[in-house]
Amino acid sequence: MIRVLVNGAAGHMGGQLINLIESTEGYALAAGVDKMAAGGAVLPSLDAFSGAADVAVDFSHHTAVRELLAWAVEKKLPTVIATTGHDAAEKAAIEAASAQIPVFWAANLSMGIALMAETVTKLTAAFPEADIEIVEKHHNRKLDAPSGTALMLFDAVRAARPAARAVCGRSGMGKREKDDVGISALRMGNLPGEHEVIFTTPTQSLSIRHEAYDRALFAEGALKAAAFLCGKSAGLYDMKNLLRG
Repeated sequence: MIRVLVNGAAGHMGGQLINLIESTEGYALAAGVDKMAAGGAVLPSLDAFSGAADVAVDFSHHTAVRELLAWAVEKKLPTVIATTGHDAAEKAAIEAASAQIPVFWAANLSMGIALMAETVTKLTAAFPEADIEIVEKHHNRKLDAPSGTALMLFDAVRAARPAARAVCGRSGMGKREKDDVGISALRMGNLPGEHEVIFTTPTQSLSIRHEAYDRALFAEGALKAAAFLCGKSAGLYDMKNLLRG
């Protein structure tokens, strides 16, 4: 039985994860924590937790990551970071914590996106002269742009084309440069998330697209990541590690 602590339990994704834990054999909810909406079974802080857990999953907000990881390191608790939009200091905190505990960190917890990223790297290598554009669409409440997933897909391009340069949005006068990779962000309605990478040569165009129908897929990925992390040694893990087992 894997006991999961959910940080950000009162949020939409935290609630999705709790429902999945409670309906999936082999998992149990160790506790739900949310300082913004504590009450009932939800604890107001990590320090209020006095039980036992095998892994923590953070679906709160990227600004909570340093406090969470300091607590997780003290408890020696493997941790899945399921938030995006981290600044340089927060990224440094994640990397520092991974030297002491297992930390799983991915811009997108979808297995489909992980496979898409691997395919993007292969397509970039196969079409070295192609113009590459990334288009991402999300709901109108999303704060960060471009999305962490779009940046992850750009990194997948750069793995095969190291000189690639991200151009986030276009305006004004200026010719497209050879190493430019355009990233366009659209915000509208209630879209869970859509990402497309387009490769265009003078003779053909090829695109690969992933569309999320329900945010529950991110809860599914988080639970897979939590199970993967249990028993691992200290280190920084991501979806590539999960795909490879």
